[in-house]
Amino acid sequence: MRHIISILVENKFGVLARIAGMFSGRGFNIETLNVGPMMDGERSRITATIIGDSGALDQAIKQLGKLINVIEVTEFTSAQAVERELVMVKVQAEANKRSEIVQICDIFRAKIIDVGNDSMNVEMTGNANKVTAFLNLIQPYGIEELARTGSVALKRG
Repeated sequence: MRHIISILVENKFGVLARIAGMFSGRGFNIETLNVGPMMDGERSRITATIIGDSGALDQAIKQLGKLINVIEVTEFTSAQAVERELVMVKVQAEANKRSEIVQICDIFRAKIIDVGNDSMNVEMTGNANKVTAFLNLIQPYGIEELARTGSVALKRG
C-alpha cells in the first residue's frame, strides 16, 4: 500500500540518512523522497512516499518520532492532504509538431520554459496521475530528458 509521510526535522547534518536508513532497514520501498528547508532555515520538511504494509508502517512512524532531530511525523491519507509533483521534460519539437505540443501543454496547464531549434523544455505540476497522463501524451514526440520531483504534500485546511 502507498503511504505519504511528512516529517518535520531540525535542519542538521545526517538527519535524512538516518530517516532513509530506518525505512530501508525495515523493508520499506521509498517511492519518492523530497526535502526542503522551511522559511526559518532551522527546520526542513521531508515528504516521503512509502510502499509497504500499514501495520509495519505504524511501528516505523513511532520509531521515526524517537529519532534525534525529528520534531513531528504525520501520515496523510489522500483525503487529508493536497499532494503535488513537479516534472520538467525536454521534448523533441520539430517545427511542424510544435503547435501540437503547445496544445497538450495548454490542456495540462504546463509551461514552456525554454525553446531550442529542435526541442522544448516544459514544466508541469499536478498530482501523480496528472503528471503520468501528461507524460504519456507527450512521450510519442520524443522525450530527451526528464526530471520528476515526486510528491510533496500539506494537510488540507
